[in-house]
This record gives sequence, C-alpha cells and structure tokens, in this order.
Amino acid sequence: MSAPAPSPLAIVDAEPLPRQEEVLTDAALAFVAELHRRFTPRRDELLARRAERRAEIARTSTLDFLPETAAIRADDSWKVAPAPAALNDRRVEITGPTDRKMTINALNSGARVWLADFEDASAPTWENVVLGQVNLIDAYTRNIDFTDPVSGKSYALRPDEELATVVMRPRGWHLDERHLTDADGRAVPGALVDFGLYFFHNAQRLLDLGKGPYFYLPKTESHLEARLWNDVFVFAQDYVGIPQGTVRATVLIETITAAYEMEEILYELRDHAAGLNAGRWDYLFSIVKNFRDGGARFVLPDRNAVTMTAPFMRAYTELLVRTCHKRGAHAIGGMAAFIPSRRDAEVNKVAFEKVRADKDREAGDGFDGSWVAHPDLVPIAMESFDKVLGDRPNQKDRLREDVHVEAADLIAIDSLDARPTYAGLVNAVQVGIRYIEAWLRGLGAVAIFNLMEDAATAEISRSQIWQWINAGVEFENGDKATPELARKVAAEELSGIRQEIGEEAFAAGHWQEAHDLLLRVSLDEDYADFLTLPAYEQLRG
Repeated sequence: MSAPAPSPLAIVDAEPLPRQEEVLTDAALAFVAELHRRFTPRRDELLARRAERRAEIARTSTLDFLPETAAIRADDSWKVAPAPAALNDRRVEITGPTDRKMTINALNSGARVWLADFEDASAPTWENVVLGQVNLIDAYTRNIDFTDPVSGKSYALRPDEELATVVMRPRGWHLDERHLTDADGRAVPGALVDFGLYFFHNAQRLLDLGKGPYFYLPKTESHLEARLWNDVFVFAQDYVGIPQGTVRATVLIETITAAYEMEEILYELRDHAAGLNAGRWDYLFSIVKNFRDGGARFVLPDRNAVTMTAPFMRAYTELLVRTCHKRGAHAIGGMAAFIPSRRDAEVNKVAFEKVRADKDREAGDGFDGSWVAHPDLVPIAMESFDKVLGDRPNQKDRLREDVHVEAADLIAIDSLDARPTYAGLVNAVQVGIRYIEAWLRGLGAVAIFNLMEDAATAEISRSQIWQWINAGVEFENGDKATPELARKVAAEELSGIRQEIGEEAFAAGHWQEAHDLLLRVSLDEDYADFLTLPAYEQLRG
C-alpha cells in the first residue's frame, strides 16, 4: 500500500460520533486526502464545463450526439468487461439509505441488489455519512442487528447466500463534505469521501466474500466525468493492492446531456462498467434545468403526467437498452416508488397494478432489472422479470436493433398532450415543503402521500414551479402561474400542515424554514443548479 498522504485532513465543526474512529482511521483519511489531491482539480474543471455547456444549450435550445466521438459509437468491436457472478442477475434492486434498520431490511428483502444510498435518499449529516459507513462494515462482518425502540421488534441478517449484493451510491460531483477539509481549509468533494471510506475499508473484505466494490454513479453529465471516475478506480485499486477491473460501476443516466453520451460513458468505464440505469425525476429535472430558456415547447406538464410511456421518455429508455446490450452491459429500469398502506387495501390494489404494468413493460422492453423502494414490491417486480427471464440471469442477448432514436426524439417534450394543472402546482408545493422539512431533520428518503420521495422529487417539484412561472403558464381554472400564486399556495400548505400535526409538532420541526427555502429556489430569478446546495448550508449536523 502507498505511503500516507503528506497533507492530512481535518475534521471540522462536527460532534464526535460513537465508533467514528473505526471509519475515520489515519490510513483511511490519508487515502481520501490522496484522492482529493489528485482528482479534485479535475472535478472543479468538469463542474466549470457543465456551466459552459448549459450556456451553450441556452443559446441554441438543442442537443446532439457528439461529432468528436462518432468513431467510438461506430466501432462495433468494443464491449464492457463481463459482469462478475455477483452482479450478473440484477432482476430486482431495492434502494434506500444506510441507516441500521434499512441496511438489514434491504439485505434481507429478497432483491438481488441493494442500492446503498449516500446520495439522494440520504441527507448528508455527518452522522449519516459516518454511521452509514459503520453499518455497511458491520453488515459485511455480520456484526449488525437492530431493535426498534418503539415496537421492540428485532432485526437480524439472514444467511449470506440470501442477502442482496450491495451497490453503493456516493454523492454527486457537485457536493462537498464541509466536515472534512485539507490543510488549506478546502472541503473534500462528498463523492470522494463516500467512495474513499467505503472502498478503503471494504474492497478486500468484499472480495473475500466473493463479491466486490460495486458503485452507482449519480448525476453524471458527460463521458469526461465518467473518465474521471475511471481514473479514480484505477488509482484506488492500485493503492490498496487489488486487481484492476475489480471495481464495477453502473451509471445513472439521469441528466439529459448524459443521454446523448451513453456509449461514450460505457467506453470510458469499459474495464469497470456494469451497466446504465434509467432514472425519471432527476432526468426531468435536468431537462427543465438545461432548457429553461427554451420557451413553451420545453414546458413539462405535472410530474405524474410524464410517465415512462411518453414519447421522449420512451426514446430515452429504448436507446438505453439498445446501447447497453450492444456493449454487453446491464440495462436497469426505473423506480417503483409506491409505499404500501397498512390501512387501505384499495390504495394498495390500484398501486400494485400500476407497479406490475410498469415492470411488465420494462421486462418486455429488454431491461435486465428494475428498482423498487419497498420490500413489499420485490415479489411484484420479481414476477414481472421472472416471466421474461426464466432461469436466465439477464437478457443482454436482446439487442433491440429495431430501435432507432434521433437526437431530436430525446427532447421532443412538446409531443405530450398533457398540460400543467393547478392541482399539479399544489402537489409540487406540498411535496416540496414536506420533503425539504424532513431533509433538514436528516432524513433523505421520506414517505409522502404513499410514495417514497427523495431529493430528486424536491428538485423536479421546485423546477416545475420555477418553469411554469417563468413560462407564464395559465392553468385550466384560469389562474396564471405567478410568484404571488406560488406564495399563496405555500402559505395555505403551511397552515394546513400546522392544523394536521398540531402546534407542538409544528414548532419542533423545520416547517417555516422548508417553506422559505422552497419559495427561494422556486422564485429566484437565478435558478440554483441544485436545491441541495443552499439546503446543505441550512442542514445542521
């Protein structure tokens, strides 16, 4: 192993946590410091490039496949590395944060994969960042259990062979970790903190268990960002002395710019690539963000009216399946976010039918697996993929050569008949306030109106409010989207929440703060790149 880095990292503005010394060892922090020294300057350059590209989209209102990488797309000879045995069958994946109870339940869920999330489903308090790492180490060493302090119910791991394979998701490139700084007082990127601590402590341990360090890469906007991750992987594997190609990464295609570079992203990561995933809310958020100057043809209707069968979403998902299978990679479908109700069987019946139809469509389209947010949905999704796959681990042999997607198809937003509605505005405000309030309390995955919501939900909610106001949308009831209307709806929601939960609970929460932050990022003339950036400034802990 390499010698420790010369500039150690300082832990700042953080209360000591139980067992943090097991994660924040001198050797682990030296590794993270070296990642930071080598790769943060390139991260900064790539973030600047994002802004330049966004300015170009504002000027042209269009996107196209890259002419400079045409040779990579035309070359049929290259493939990604074969999937390791532990990642060959991914027919159902469950997502969730890395708190202790979720860690046990997700591993026990019957899903093939657990996306252990340090990103959108986790508010990045120092406690969540550090203790999430403790929980994963404990899971791999089978030193994890949990007793619910309210119900008294106990949770423990099933036998190893019944546990889901972990694919860990670090934070996106744009987020810093303010509690870890270098000698110059510069914060370390959250992505390198999450990746570095997890990889350092668990890479060899996972190999000994017959698995490996597997990752989901979020918010990627270009193949150059994928190249940076690949260089991180190459360095990290050499540093701890494990074979090159041990790391496997699945990239979320959840930005509109990445949708035009899917083959190039796989190419850059080809020795470490495991597949691509088709997100939904972040993808729509990215469309609004990038084409917010594009006029009426880019105005999205209510978020729930934009299903995966919308023509431009269909173009995106079918291109993803074709791209993955052409290159030997897994294509992973989107989220079933429904949370079953313990009290309303009819709500469950309707929702389960929608989930089943969604997963049937994905399996029929050629996806190799899909996401769910709750253990009760695992059997439903499993049945959909079992019907298509049978005993086969995947359907990468389905090349989908019938799919032909033009550049314009991916941004044909005006192919939708649906229009924004007043009820859609109300829902965006309701979900935005309720999610941000929970996030400010340290919760990243939140059940709201029977759906599991995460940071992507808040992003699309505030983006739609911003877009509708700036586009001068008129709703079906005659109301026009204005800052005044948004403030009125938000005030009514805040008052309704106060009545719903009572004065004591309202006072104990962050409701006014969440209300104010939602309005700030929804109404400011300058559109904030990510809601989580100003929110992180208000996150305590």
